[in-house]
Order: sequence, then C-alpha cells, then structure tokens
Amino acid sequence: MTDQVSRPKSANVVVRRATPDDAATMLRLIRALAEYEKLEPPDRDAEERLVKDAFCEKPRFEVWLAEVDGQAVGYAFLLETYSTFLARPTLYIEDIFVLPDYRGSGVGHALFRKCVELAKERGCGRIEWVTLDWNVTAQNFFKRYGAQHLAEWYFFRLTADKFDAILKRP
Repeated sequence: MTDQVSRPKSANVVVRRATPDDAATMLRLIRALAEYEKLEPPDRDAEERLVKDAFCEKPRFEVWLAEVDGQAVGYAFLLETYSTFLARPTLYIEDIFVLPDYRGSGVGHALFRKCVELAKERGCGRIEWVTLDWNVTAQNFFKRYGAQHLAEWYFFRLTADKFDAILKRP
C-alpha cells in the first residue's frame, strides 16, 4: 500500500505520508531547504497555499516525511506528470531534502527508495527531477542509483509575471 510506512534495513528511519497534523513540520523542512539553497523561503501566503494544496480533497502534490526516532528530519515532495510517448505516468520529485545533521545516515536513501516504490506501484514509466548545478553531492547521490543526467534536454521556466504579457499578444 502506498500509505504504509517504509522501514529500510539500515538505521531507524521511518518514511510516511504527511498528514494535516504535519503542516508545521512540512513548512519547517521547506524553510530549511530554502536556507540550504540560499533562497528566500515561502512567504506567509505561499505557506498557506502549500498547506491547502497538500491536504485538500484532491491534493496537488504529496509529501512524505522521513523520521528518525520520531523526529522529522527530511522530506520528499512529489507529484505526477504524464509521458505521451510511454503512455504512463511519471513520478516527478520536486524536492528530496535531508537536514544536514542526518545526511549520510540512510535518510536520503529511505526517501528515494520510497519514491521508487511509489513509482513502481503506480505503473510509472520513469521518475524525473532536477538538481542545482552546484549541488554535486545530490548529483552523485542519484548517479549511484543509475540515474542519468540528460544533457540533451534543456530545462525551461516561465514565471507568472510573464503570463499577462503573453496572453495580451494577438
């Protein structure tokens, strides 16, 4: 079952799906990721949207928490896209984050393993994610599992501040 707890063979890491009671924990970990990546954390309005979108009747994404001795020390933030050529869903990992003090202890492995387990259960044809170019630690982590860097694909982003200008074009 996808909502069951995963217990990796190593350490005392438990991975479980976040519930509405975990909203503050989820936001704390997201802020920790922002600090790690030297980015502005979500503001109050964004935090409210994150909680609403995570725990509404039809969630826009799902969050899985990694706990060590009952304390949340990492998370995976997931959603599905769809591959037209594979005609299968793709599990997209927006974030996998582990607090610095817990890196190297199997927490990241437990989170990634849960992602693979979910992808297999859901019949996904692949898992996709991006890493920052400077985050060699993350790149090497994923390469150890056989993940490939797709140099032939360019990652693009269009931000909301450009939407109106495009929609005004004839």
